[in-house]
Amino acid sequence: MVQLSFWEKESFLAPQDIIIVGSGFVGLWSALQLKLKNPSSKITILERGIIPTGASTRNAGFSCFGSPSELLSDAETMGEEKMWQLVEMRYKGLIEIRKHFTEAAIDYDGSGGYECFNAKSTDWDDCYTKLDWLNKGLQTITAQENLFTVADDKLSQFGFKGFNHLIENRLEAGIHPGKLVQALLQKVQGLGVQVLTGIEVKTYQNHYHCIELETYSMAYEGINLKFTTGQLLLCTNAFTKQLFPKIDIIPNRGQVLITAPINNLPIKGTFHFDKGYYYFRNVGNRLLLGGARNKAFELENTQEMQTTITIQNALEEFIKQHLLPDITYTVTDKWSGIMAMGTEKNPIIKMISSNVYCCVRMSGMGVALAPLVAMEVADLMN
Repeated sequence: MVQLSFWEKESFLAPQDIIIVGSGFVGLWSALQLKLKNPSSKITILERGIIPTGASTRNAGFSCFGSPSELLSDAETMGEEKMWQLVEMRYKGLIEIRKHFTEAAIDYDGSGGYECFNAKSTDWDDCYTKLDWLNKGLQTITAQENLFTVADDKLSQFGFKGFNHLIENRLEAGIHPGKLVQALLQKVQGLGVQVLTGIEVKTYQNHYHCIELETYSMAYEGINLKFTTGQLLLCTNAFTKQLFPKIDIIPNRGQVLITAPINNLPIKGTFHFDKGYYYFRNVGNRLLLGGARNKAFELENTQEMQTTITIQNALEEFIKQHLLPDITYTVTDKWSGIMAMGTEKNPIIKMISSNVYCCVRMSGMGVALAPLVAMEVADLMN
């Protein structure tokens, strides 16, 4: 059995003011906001993976706040007021990212975004009819006039087949989620936040004077690494039920693929189709495509981080039918990430017991929401 040294216990396992579980976007942004509020606080982030294991480094890299059909669907299901509040959070979150990081640091690609429609799209008429209403609501948030515009004239330049209409959003962009996580890690570590990876939190006990965490680490197999803290923040998103079973979270798997470089790839920007169930973009001269979850809803409500033949075949068929109908391509990578959905789309930001908090359920919009929800939970904990 590996023995811990006195030095390790005195430094890495020293009692903390705050321990954050999860080093994805929400955990890292929360650490940043908590440290900015109280620079002297001792903060540790515990991550069970070597890198964040969930969705933060496994998504499609969209800097977006909602396509037209998604916003109209949300307005119907959650009410107009809540929909606009959520859009405003997303938009402000994206602005916050650019306050902290340069475009080069996160591979920000402001080429604009689009929603695609074909002859079978039942939501085109609704989107077109309500475009002015959407733009007026967005103008109050973004100060931009006519943000959504019909862009059918651009269909030919992208080389698409089987799409009849496009709606453009000039504020949408692509980013490199891996580089954003790296930049956040460097920033919080530079402020003195300790980040320990390969440590899974199994349980926690809330004592009168502190919270004690029991963990497991492959590197220290056989040793229960015990951490103590004054406050505990769960930022484990789709995996939060493992520590707090009663929470309203449904895990949703999102599968993605990317091609090898394609000479003269005509597709440039970020794109949505079928209420966002398909999403694609260029990454340089590669094509990235994700989604098709609506082909097997129940099977994709899982924490299993694997790819499946059903979804991957649907994605490749979509490429052949619509995106690269006359271009030969090779898929080089396939992967999946786990998002947190629920009976509502709003994030869960609350105290769940004395000195124990959670900031979870980003509903597939963690890139945009994380900076803002981090501010909210930091205010709640102070």
